[in-house]
Amino acid sequence: MVEAKSIVNPLFLREEDLRQGMELLFFAARDFTARPDEILGAYRLGRPHHRIVYFVGRYPGLSVGELLDILHVTKQSLSRVLSQLIRQGFIIQKQGAADRRQRLLHLTEKGRALETELTNSQRARLTAAYKEAGAVAVEGFRKVLLGLMEPDARRRFTAIDK
Repeated sequence: MVEAKSIVNPLFLREEDLRQGMELLFFAARDFTARPDEILGAYRLGRPHHRIVYFVGRYPGLSVGELLDILHVTKQSLSRVLSQLIRQGFIIQKQGAADRRQRLLHLTEKGRALETELTNSQRARLTAAYKEAGAVAVEGFRKVLLGLMEPDARRRFTAIDK
């Protein structure tokens, strides 16, 4: 295992620096999702279910079309996972008021409980990491994550800043 460097010259990123960044992302993602994976496993659910529960909880009334845009998955793939969440009582669909063809998604009480449990486990890990790193590092981390995103996804967050 390579020891993390405290200072990297951004004007001269060596192959090793980039490789280490990729490896850090891999291990961070693995550990960030470990506890939620355990929780989901008890319900026979997986990460695709987690993503849907998270975004429906974050944006109540989200349309199926908006969820497809966020997740970048096929309708068929979303339908399979979403149908399971509806059958198991985590999510309900409501017709749109302005457009009755629109299906708006909401968490049920059971879904809110699951979303809270999943989010709390990740919030605790992120809070501890942010506190240890400090405000300057948190802002740098945010910039790196924004830089990794495609421009359309990045706009969701840059609009918040203005």
